[in-house]
Amino acid sequence: MSTTAKTPASVGVAPWRPLFLSHLAKMDSPEFVFSTLSPSDAKDTPTPYVPRSRYCIFRGMWAELPENKHNEAPQNERVYESDLPTLTTDVRMHKVPEIFASSKGHGEESQSQGSGGGGPVEAVFWVKETMTQWRIRGDAYLVSTDIEGDGDGSSGTKTVKAKIGERMRVVKEEGKEGWSWSKELTAHFGNLSPGMRGSFKNPAPGTSVSIPPQDKSLALGQKVTDLNDEVARRNFRVVIIRPEVVEQLDLTDPEKARRWLFTYVGPKGDADHHGDDVGEWKVEELWP
Repeated sequence: MSTTAKTPASVGVAPWRPLFLSHLAKMDSPEFVFSTLSPSDAKDTPTPYVPRSRYCIFRGMWAELPENKHNEAPQNERVYESDLPTLTTDVRMHKVPEIFASSKGHGEESQSQGSGGGGPVEAVFWVKETMTQWRIRGDAYLVSTDIEGDGDGSSGTKTVKAKIGERMRVVKEEGKEGWSWSKELTAHFGNLSPGMRGSFKNPAPGTSVSIPPQDKSLALGQKVTDLNDEVARRNFRVVIIRPEVVEQLDLTDPEKARRWLFTYVGPKGDADHHGDDVGEWKVEELWP
């Protein structure tokens, strides 16, 4: 595995994960609201950032790509699992530089063309089928085609491999050394429909429709079947959310809502808190 982080098999499964995934499996489409922080353009503002939100599609937990019989991309063996939700995006979307610009020293906006990031994000899922709201707060990192470049890689690739790698669990020792970040990235691209892949060749988001693209091959409505399409792959990114706090709000009983808070405390845990320790997570039930 090309990573700078240790990924021990002893890292435990997050206590919220099984129920969360079972709820998402009941949704016709696993949509959620993904929020980032954008630098404010307003003058004399007391805060340097403003929230930006949009709907996205959950693409599975990192290193656990959902099966798709139409995906012809080479795929890694299932040697890792994680509690890290993923989504896919276009590098030209605003969320990408926002994740870089709002990070704590892990990336500059000018570096947003490659792997890296680390900015704070929040993902909110409303699962109507179970009357449950899930809120996931943490930081986000992007995987680009430079993730396994020449040499030791950029500071961005090192950050991604360290921050994400430490939260990946080994579930199969055999084959671990052959696991590839770039193969996982390509597999995510292959898991999209040809039409969705084609969206990464659309005119840049925000471009006026009154300005037709000079290159007719970069127009709307394309379908991409070549998994190595240069333009589409250059714009394609996988976003990985690294949860720090997960909140579950159960509204199945309208007369008695219940709320749980799961806080990541790391492998050593944190003895000075209310609630219960569950592996690397602190769990507490709160008043809703």
